[in-house]
Amino acid sequence: MKPEIILALENADWPALLLDHAGTICRANQAASKLFGSALEGQSPRLSAIWSPENNGSADQFQAQWEGTPVPIISLKFRADASPSLSFLTSVCAFTEDDQKYLLLQLLPPNPCPGTEPQTQNGETSFISKQKLESALRLARTVSLDLNNALSGVVGHTSFLLNQLEPNHACRNSLIEIGKSAGRAAEIASDLGAFSHQHKQNREPTTGNLNALVQRSVESFQSDPDAPAVEWIVRPAGKLFAAKFDETRLQQALSKILENALESLTGNGRITIQTRNLELTEPTQDRNAQLAAGAYVCIEISDNGCGIAPENLPRIFEPFFTTKPRAEHPGLGLALVYGIMTNQGGRVAVSSQPGTGTSVRVYLPAQQNSIQEDGVSSNDLSGTQTILIVDDEELLLTMGKTILAASGYKILTANSGQKALEDLSQKQAAVDLVITDLVMPIMSEPELIEHVHRLSPRIPILFISGCVRPARQHDGATYLTKPFTSQQLLVKVKGLLNGKGNSNDE
Repeated sequence: MKPEIILALENADWPALLLDHAGTICRANQAASKLFGSALEGQSPRLSAIWSPENNGSADQFQAQWEGTPVPIISLKFRADASPSLSFLTSVCAFTEDDQKYLLLQLLPPNPCPGTEPQTQNGETSFISKQKLESALRLARTVSLDLNNALSGVVGHTSFLLNQLEPNHACRNSLIEIGKSAGRAAEIASDLGAFSHQHKQNREPTTGNLNALVQRSVESFQSDPDAPAVEWIVRPAGKLFAAKFDETRLQQALSKILENALESLTGNGRITIQTRNLELTEPTQDRNAQLAAGAYVCIEISDNGCGIAPENLPRIFEPFFTTKPRAEHPGLGLALVYGIMTNQGGRVAVSSQPGTGTSVRVYLPAQQNSIQEDGVSSNDLSGTQTILIVDDEELLLTMGKTILAASGYKILTANSGQKALEDLSQKQAAVDLVITDLVMPIMSEPELIEHVHRLSPRIPILFISGCVRPARQHDGATYLTKPFTSQQLLVKVKGLLNGKGNSNDE
């Protein structure tokens, strides 16, 4: 007999679901049925049918982890007919009936129902708590944006100096360590942006150059003087399919995979990275990854390291699971990679043989048209054109001017949109490119675009963005995410001035 406890929640205003130990939804109240619609129809619907890929791990992994470490309230995301991702503070409780284990999930509404707010001693409602949360979110977003601005100066100047110094210069190691610390701080800023609910809402995946991303990921490890001696083999495919992805998150995933590969090596280590197109005419299973029919871009990272024992392979995507010796603080590991890939609609598969090595394959859904290579050589990033930089942060104006002027460009700066328009109206014939921050006081981004294009319709615009993206894409506009290195800025500028810019993060 199915438990009847959910009957007490049948007419509740919030969705409630009853799961058995296998993840099957035994009962759903009226609010849940209305919200999830056809996903709960039919016999034995499963939690995975409404589980959002933006959660860390699968529905089955969540249930297994929760049973091991119960958490009464947890933030989860679900899919509904009308929306691919809905956030709920979810109350989870377990109980047993007739020797059967069940989980009761209550998807709590974000706002109290009118007339049901709990009263305080002074007659004030939980509206105050809501205001406190909104204030915290605004604070997190502000801190994230300010931190990204500060880090842009640190990363930009550090990478600029590294490019100027000789390979054996005594200061190189210290500058590399500064860059690593800035990279860690950038991750914190990104997490703050995600917490404020602005990061995922405004930052949409864009079509990018995966071969260039792979090359940058490898170079970041090759430039580390403390890295072990490794044979790196990079085999990029020509005419790679066009795939949409979050460049920052995907590079984070690739770096985690490469880090694991390096730590597995002993003796004559070798790491091979290759990209390829994949066209599937029917659903295909690659180890743990289920791939629907369609086009994909695959990045495969293989090593000849110690490999993974067969009994450990099923657990590699568990948070905090590790086989590393002396791992005092095991992190999310491949669980982070899994979360990043599924959040972007992709998949990750792992195969390994002890003593032979490991291969990790990440798949991204793609379109069969090929991505256009930017055609920019990293050996020729100089220029003589005039660039107008617009930012209300003086440190970013200084950083941009230092890097670009050193490569031969003529630089104009403006600390507001109004000042930029005044300069542009006077010198529009001489300005070849406008670089501007997305978030500035007084003049909004759509207003600035409109005025710039009215003065000079064909001038390219490079937007520097932190945790926000514009409400809509604009012709002639390209985006670069903070913080960025001097090389990334120069490559993007060169591509735009050569007429090969696109709307991607680099």
